[in-house]
Amino acid sequence: MSHHENGAEHVHDLVKDQRTAMLTTVHDASGTLASRPMACQRADPDGTLWFLAFADSEKTEEIRRSPQVNVAFTEEGTWVSVTGRASVLQDPARARERWNPFAEAWFQGEPEDERVVVIRVDGDSAEYWDSRGRVGTLVGVLKAKVTGDQPDEGENETVAL
Repeated sequence: MSHHENGAEHVHDLVKDQRTAMLTTVHDASGTLASRPMACQRADPDGTLWFLAFADSEKTEEIRRSPQVNVAFTEEGTWVSVTGRASVLQDPARARERWNPFAEAWFQGEPEDERVVVIRVDGDSAEYWDSRGRVGTLVGVLKAKVTGDQPDEGENETVAL
């Protein structure tokens, strides 16, 4: 159960400073899924996530064929899963806004390079698990063992974005 009045704001707070996410796409016509780590360039409060990629990469082809994606974030005690629709944009201005030294090293070029595209993920919903961290979780598990109750796993909620 959430203690947050605005679940979308809480999701944004959980992911806004995370730089690495797992982007899952539909790999082929049979529905096989493929996940890969991606650098999240920005997370907007409205649930929009931004990535940079090579225009001819497998992931961009998969998004063009089937835009339904999932983006998963994790850090100590916090997990967020965002479901949404992705689009591949040839947009040098947006790429420039999201450019950083890591992107420059990865792409070995500039954001205006036609090989660079922006992946925009418009989040539809997100599910998060926000625990008290490893020590709090361990205490909850030990308490549950003594009392026979289920352990308190922290907050878990699904929210519309």
